[in-house]
Amino acid sequence: MSTTNKYKGIRRRKWGKWVSEIRVPGTQERLWLGSYSTPEAAAIAHDVAFYCLRETSSPEKLNFPSMLPASARTGLSPRSVQNAASDAGMAMDAQLSSKNKLFISEYCEPPGEWSGQSREGEALSISVEDYL
Repeated sequence: MSTTNKYKGIRRRKWGKWVSEIRVPGTQERLWLGSYSTPEAAAIAHDVAFYCLRETSSPEKLNFPSMLPASARTGLSPRSVQNAASDAGMAMDAQLSSKNKLFISEYCEPPGEWSGQSREGEALSISVEDYL
């Protein structure tokens, strides 16, 4: 696995997890945004926190400007920003994990082992906004 990343505000631990943290503007305080399985999840957590803390209108400062949840807003306490960012990152990890399971099911497992659908027969669908 490569140790380089293409996203802002994240880094990879030696054991493979991706983590994100951010400084609170005007202080030396850092907010821990979480540890994630994918770099995309850590990056979306950073984007949410960055936007909530700095309200940037510059899309180039975000990793995924088009994926910023509509519920992301400024004026939150650092703890609320931390929670919103963590929830967004976990939602992204869950979404990517379910897509990976569908890929594995379709291309790597024998037919009939895993259907890629929930017990009720509905396809899995998770949105970052479901967690904010």
